[in-house]
Amino acid sequence: MATTVGFAPSAVADDVQSKQWYLGPMQAEQMWKVSTGKGVKVAVIDSGVNANTSSLKGQVLTGEVPDSVAYRATKDYDGHGTTIAELIAGTGAGGGLKGLAPGAKIVPYRVKFEDLKGGAGELNKTPEPADAIRAAADTDVKIINMSFGAQGPSSREEEAVQYAASKGKLLIAAVGNDGRKAGASIGYPAAYPYVIGVAASDESGTVSKFSSSGNYVDFAAPGQDFPGWCDASFRSYCDDMNGTSSATAITSASAALIWSAHPDWTVNQVTRALVDTAGRKWAKNDPSRYLGYGTIRPRLVLANPHFNPGPADVDPLAKWNGGDLLAKSATSATPSPSPSSSASTPSQAPEKGSTGGTSAAGSSAESSNDNSTLWVVLGAVAAVLVVGGGGVAVARARRAR
Repeated sequence: MATTVGFAPSAVADDVQSKQWYLGPMQAEQMWKVSTGKGVKVAVIDSGVNANTSSLKGQVLTGEVPDSVAYRATKDYDGHGTTIAELIAGTGAGGGLKGLAPGAKIVPYRVKFEDLKGGAGELNKTPEPADAIRAAADTDVKIINMSFGAQGPSSREEEAVQYAASKGKLLIAAVGNDGRKAGASIGYPAAYPYVIGVAASDESGTVSKFSSSGNYVDFAAPGQDFPGWCDASFRSYCDDMNGTSSATAITSASAALIWSAHPDWTVNQVTRALVDTAGRKWAKNDPSRYLGYGTIRPRLVLANPHFNPGPADVDPLAKWNGGDLLAKSATSATPSPSPSSSASTPSQAPEKGSTGGTSAAGSSAESSNDNSTLWVVLGAVAAVLVVGGGGVAVARARRAR
């Protein structure tokens, strides 16, 4: 089982926002005049979320976590989930990280990752990602953020993803931080149909050197050279928490801004708006293996009050998803709770996505301080067992580019 890399505290709390370099280029202040994400709830399926940091006070809906998966949801065992939550909806109070959608709310989920300690008892009580995804699908969250991944697919996890898609949820996941490894592939859940896979980019808009590439990258977002929490002590942020986890959080926040401004839009329309406005230098119908449809630019949607999001019941990624779950979800009523499968079956233990930098093949971008490789391959052996047992997920259609 892979391990995460430790970090040394270095960033001063009152200086972290000045290091969130993407807020300026993304024109966050201008966007917040139109939308802050108010009214949108984002499920953060991660290592837990500390609701008591200065930036998250009042932002975490601890009472809205379904009882079946609520075990220690606000006890973040390594700081990762709290970083993700702050990047999405942090208020910036007390010099903390400022979320891109500070008006949104976070619903926290604590699941098993490879660095979870505490013995068999703790492992048994902590939910599997599949259970958290399914439980979140039965709530009124609009977006499910999954800044984690594993090498192999799990039939239970894919079924949970399909269930959430049928409920009209926007599922967003990190593609992984294995860009420097020869032959490395994008992990799951990012590679499942109906999941938006996010790569990381640097300040120049170039794909980060650590960011995994492949057929299932849908977008890129800033993911390197800004601070995050280092561990469960929450004493100080660390600099340069590089990884696709952070890029995923910023993409979730971008979707929250758009959905808040247009609460009557469906998941198909929000996704189409992100696709149509993404920054790219290639044809929209020929997405890149490194940056997908391009870097996210929600400001272009918010700046146009007459933006046309297209049909509510047409999945803009149907070609890659290979199904009509999202199209059908557009005509469904508000999701009503249904029994969630909680049976434990062998599956991969995911790793968290981190924030790091790599460039596409042929790029001149320099390597960044990639010292936070949180997106590690967790439970590869278990994943192989799932595959060998017939639980192979149906991968999305291959892309040529």
